[in-house]
Amino acid sequence: MPQARLDIHDIAFLDDVAFVDRRSEPRIIVSIAARYALANRIDPRGNRREFSCRIVNVSPSAMTLVVPVLGTVGERVIVRCDEFGKQEGSILRTLDRSFVMKMTAGDEERAKFGAKIEWYEKNKNHDIHDSRAHKRIIPNDPRSVLILADGTQMECFVIDMSISGVAVSADIKPAIGTPLAVGKVVGRVVRHRQDGFAVQFIHLQDYDALEARLIQS
Repeated sequence: MPQARLDIHDIAFLDDVAFVDRRSEPRIIVSIAARYALANRIDPRGNRREFSCRIVNVSPSAMTLVVPVLGTVGERVIVRCDEFGKQEGSILRTLDRSFVMKMTAGDEERAKFGAKIEWYEKNKNHDIHDSRAHKRIIPNDPRSVLILADGTQMECFVIDMSISGVAVSADIKPAIGTPLAVGKVVGRVVRHRQDGFAVQFIHLQDYDALEARLIQS
């Protein structure tokens, strides 16, 4: 039976439940843009593929990532973000389009990471926005679906979006010029990036309806 789709905040809550034995550790609910690589995902050149993700819960021992591509339990993961740098671990369990990563750091490294988490929680400013915020939007829930010209559907992760286009991370990287739909919005692939690709919409979208049309389960 397929898993029921969870709200992004429910995912963070379930992560708390899974680690009740470490309640003394600093653990915070966040929404941090990051990139990750899975040990078993290799490109044709033999390099690890990178995907975009969002960290939604973090402690010195584990973090929960909302992702476009799920790994397998026990698979090695490398996560990078501006706030916490490079972190390594393995997949402890998978949820709906997300997984919990258990850190492989030793006690000393975990203590340092815990201090960094506490500093972040005390000093983060929720009112700071990207300089492009008037043009590009980061969706509240990044999970959506790609629909290819042949009708194939694939889960994807919306990195950011605007009325004219969207940046997407998925388990494929279509050729430039490929027509497809992200959610209910049709466009063409116009650029590749390390963690995915950019789609330009055929028509400009209404700003107020943008997220509702793009974010589809």
